[in-house]
Amino acid sequence: MTEPSDWSLLRSFLAVVRRGSLSAAARATGLTQPTVGRHIDELETGLGVALFTRSQAGLLPTAAATALLPHAEAMEAAFAALVRSARTGGDTAQPRGVVRISASEIVGTYVLPPILAGLRNRHPHIVIELVLNNRTDDLLRRDADIAVRMIRPKQDGLVARRLGSVPLGLYAHRDYIARFGKPETVEALGAHHVIGFDRDDHSARSVASSRLPISRELFSYRTDSDVAQVTAIEAGLGIGGMQTALARRNPSLVPVLADHIAFELDCWLAAHEDQKDSPPIRVMFDGLAEGLAEWISEGRA
Repeated sequence: MTEPSDWSLLRSFLAVVRRGSLSAAARATGLTQPTVGRHIDELETGLGVALFTRSQAGLLPTAAATALLPHAEAMEAAFAALVRSARTGGDTAQPRGVVRISASEIVGTYVLPPILAGLRNRHPHIVIELVLNNRTDDLLRRDADIAVRMIRPKQDGLVARRLGSVPLGLYAHRDYIARFGKPETVEALGAHHVIGFDRDDHSARSVASSRLPISRELFSYRTDSDVAQVTAIEAGLGIGGMQTALARRNPSLVPVLADHIAFELDCWLAAHEDQKDSPPIRVMFDGLAEGLAEWISEGRA
């Protein structure tokens, strides 16, 4: 057994684990399929273990690969931190570099833009990348440098800060209420047009809905896009859940069953532990924390 020292071997290993096949891993890394296959063979030879088994579903990681995965992801995160640190040029007074932020559709569309505009004015040399995703992506997989989450991040190696609780409730357009009336009980919702999620049961909103006497079968308008749900509520398509602060912006929206159905989602900000001191990430993290805390405070007023 020889010790593998080539980072490209682990890079190919991570791509195969995440994509499930040599061809998909090759497309993700920009390498050829034979090259990715050779990297896997070299890594298996060097470590003296089998990392994948073939199945109809593709390449499945073995127990050895599963045990290796968190260490490979930590190396990936450390390498990315090295690259980003080099890009700052040591100029802590004027942070430079690319900061990739992950947030839900609602937060990224309605909440972050004014906060990011203020940060852009203070730090014009930072390039901002915004990823809108309702799933709780693993930061260690390099999906983002900073994540705004409505569920507490549970991965090791992260720095997470709870910013407060965001209240949500059910709302409908006043035109909908004028036509169909307002339900007076939770059971009465069954006779109404209710807006909700479709197939994504991992988003923060669907997780919150699971705490309520509401199921997918109740929804007559289903979409996994939170923004599409909000616009549907505003168009009068039916009754749906949304942030209280957003609903207050539209005087045409009417709260529904406010005394019966109301819930809150904790807002968290997370970053890689090994990147928290990177100048561009640090200033963006602190700025986002301040701006989001203000947003939450206004929504609860």
